[in-house]
Amino acid sequence: METNKIIEILAYTLPSIITGAVSYYLFQTHFNNEEKRRKYLLLKNTQKDALPLKLQAYERMAIFLERIHPSKLLIRVAPFSSDKKHYETFIIENIEQEFEHNLAQQIYVSDECWKIILTAKNTIIQTIRKTNMSGEITSADKLREVILSDLLENESPTTIALAYLKKEVSQLI
Repeated sequence: METNKIIEILAYTLPSIITGAVSYYLFQTHFNNEEKRRKYLLLKNTQKDALPLKLQAYERMAIFLERIHPSKLLIRVAPFSSDKKHYETFIIENIEQEFEHNLAQQIYVSDECWKIILTAKNTIIQTIRKTNMSGEITSADKLREVILSDLLENESPTTIALAYLKKEVSQLI
């Protein structure tokens, strides 16, 4: 008689345990899905707010690259004397000042893009220094002339960096 009671108790409790386990599993799955949905919506809203900031950073970096493009830089920054060394220093200081003004934009652009921008800036500075070391350069005006003529023969690093910047922005949008 005692075994009948045990079987009867099991017959009532086993379905209750199974129903409880299934309910727990379904509620747990539902809560996990809701948490994922909330995280997705939060991420979507954050990206929606961050996209304009990113695009603004890319715009500023494009302006920076345009401003340090040798042809535009040398037209905008005229020599104040005929001393080639003073003009070289003046041009490089102008590039560095532009760079420092846009330094915070590295937060919003990719690491690869930032490295390309740095490389373009440093390449232009090296080109100016190498050109100035040439024996044929005697004045600031001659320095401008030689840098601009070299630019006609070779593609500017800023053009390459700007092309990469445009490609990255097109992937963002």
